Amino acid sequence: MPQLKAVESVDIQVLVDNVTDSLSSVPSFVETELAGLGRRRGAAWVLGGTCLCCAAHGLSCLLTIRSGDRSHTVLFDTGPEDRVFEQNVSRLGVNLAPLEAMVLSHGHWDHAGAMLRALQIARDRNGGRDIPCYMHPDMFRSRAAKIAADTFRPMEDIPSIADLEAQGGRVVASREPQSIAGDTVFVSGEIPRVSGFEIGLPGQHRRTEDGKGWEPDELLMDERFIAVNVRGKGLVVLTACSHAGVINVLTQARNSFPGVKLHAVLGGLHLSGINERVIPQTVKALDGFNLDVIAAGHCTGWRAMSALANAFGDGKLAPLAVGKRLRF
Repeated sequence: MPQLKAVESVDIQVLVDNVTDSLSSVPSFVETELAGLGRRRGAAWVLGGTCLCCAAHGLSCLLTIRSGDRSHTVLFDTGPEDRVFEQNVSRLGVNLAPLEAMVLSHGHWDHAGAMLRALQIARDRNGGRDIPCYMHPDMFRSRAAKIAADTFRPMEDIPSIADLEAQGGRVVASREPQSIAGDTVFVSGEIPRVSGFEIGLPGQHRRTEDGKGWEPDELLMDERFIAVNVRGKGLVVLTACSHAGVINVLTQARNSFPGVKLHAVLGGLHLSGINERVIPQTVKALDGFNLDVIAAGHCTGWRAMSALANAFGDGKLAPLAVGKRLRF
């Protein structure tokens, strides 16, 4: 298993999420979008529509890790499309110049749609330095949802290796786990499916190798999670969509670093739509990990969020929203 250094802290800036919410109260380690704007712009700033982020179906998180006297910056997913990503980066005052790596969680458009624009913005500000992009080799297969017998709704492809490299992305495609950013961020390999009730994304298909047909791809084995080990707290696990199942994700995180406490899970739990049926099993199984924080968002769904709130309360549940910053 790759090394993973314990770090002093990690700040996670939510650049894209499905919802906007700056009015609800938050725990002390969370800063809302409006609070962040006020801190960055000072007392003279004026609240109005032109300063707000845009919510959209997708997820993007910027990690800033502090390790000793060094800082590392990693982008985890980019959301669905250029305009939302660029607008939110601008309005949040985010500087992508220090970006040293991009990680794509899985090959779906709502997480990869702005990868090329993100590379452009970062390289415009870093002097044209190439940026490693950590991918799984199966992410590049075209995908579709089966909606009826022999009828498929294609999904937008993620950027190709050629397109990424043309924009200065140095693609690192692997099925194996690895540590990046000075061994401060763990990128998982393929996630074993062990829970017994998490079945992936029913109806998902991908192009066959010959490109002529479709084959079932409900398990989405290209999905990975990332994790940071914060000294004195434990692992902060980011799972963008949890097509693998959040229980499988957390089980693999625990098995990867035995003896290290699981402090937080952050991201989409994909308990909406057809996966609403496994909300009770998921909530019950989550209790066994003794997490301090469950920062759920994106594709979790309101029914699951309600069940999580009833089970764990404000003491553990910290819902995501665009513009929020979480400090661990």
